[in-house]
Amino acid sequence: MDIQIKTFKELSTDNLYQLLQLRSEVFVVEQDCVYQDIDGKDQKALHVLGFKNEVLVAYTRIFKPGDYFNEASIGRVVVKKNERAFKYGYAIMEASIKAISTYFNETTIKISAQEYLKQFYTNLGFHQQGTSYLEDGIPHIAMYKE
Repeated sequence: MDIQIKTFKELSTDNLYQLLQLRSEVFVVEQDCVYQDIDGKDQKALHVLGFKNEVLVAYTRIFKPGDYFNEASIGRVVVKKNERAFKYGYAIMEASIKAISTYFNETTIKISAQEYLKQFYTNLGFHQQGTSYLEDGIPHIAMYKE
């Protein structure tokens, strides 16, 4: 997988189309969740894009402290359904964690994780803080990596 990190302004029209399509494909259609994906925060984020044969198969967006949470954060973690067996989720998250260190000089990261993915994030060094809550009708937990 070829990983690229871009600001919003560096995204090509094709990049933007592919990332919005992937997010909609998984978060809206696959998870059957109607929510406002285009939330006005993409312009502040760094976009971590994972391509396989020029097709976007994995994606996250990362934020410096204060742009989403008080801590640096990773969100919109998504892998194309037919590509999940290749562990691209780990690769895109590891690249995102490294990018937060490189671009923001931060090591503390907060995420709002879908609860069913707790073990996945635990394997990456995150730990749960607090209790489960609903976000867009889906159980989530706050998790931190320090």
